[in-house]
Amino acid sequence: MASVVGHCVLGATLAKLLLPERRYWPYWLLATACAFLPDADVVGFRLHIAYDSLWGHRGLSHSLVAAAVVASALALLAGGRASAPPRGRLWMLLFLATASHGVLDAMTTGGLGVAFFGPFDTQRHFFSFRPIAVSPIGIKNFLGEWGARVLRSEVKWVLLPCALALLVQVAVLCRQREI
Repeated sequence: MASVVGHCVLGATLAKLLLPERRYWPYWLLATACAFLPDADVVGFRLHIAYDSLWGHRGLSHSLVAAAVVASALALLAGGRASAPPRGRLWMLLFLATASHGVLDAMTTGGLGVAFFGPFDTQRHFFSFRPIAVSPIGIKNFLGEWGARVLRSEVKWVLLPCALALLVQVAVLCRQREI
């Protein structure tokens, strides 16, 4: 899996790109949380659920169906308020943020792949382009050289592209104000 850092940065970036107005900052936090939410499935290790099970790590919780369910539930709960963004835009943000988790995990160098199409297809998938060092599970295992290697790869393949996207957004918004 990618680290919580990479997942959160991507979720926050998607939020800022799709809801650029500062008044939507609570939804930026919600999208950030959605981006790491699929890893709640690591509780399965403690419950002795097999990694390769649909209920195991990178299984159903990492699927596009799960992303749609999470986005739908949260858009219904959080949307519709006077301060909320349009419900369709909020749904799209929360879906993309949640689905981004599996995308990053499918770009890592380890694990069993991601069940993108669960529960309809239990096959696990990786992308052919896998530049992100797989993160260890657990904070204790993350401290040290392995975690540093993960963070270096995420700086290159997640944080810098996110920063570039945000800089482009700033440039476009500034240009629009000039016109």
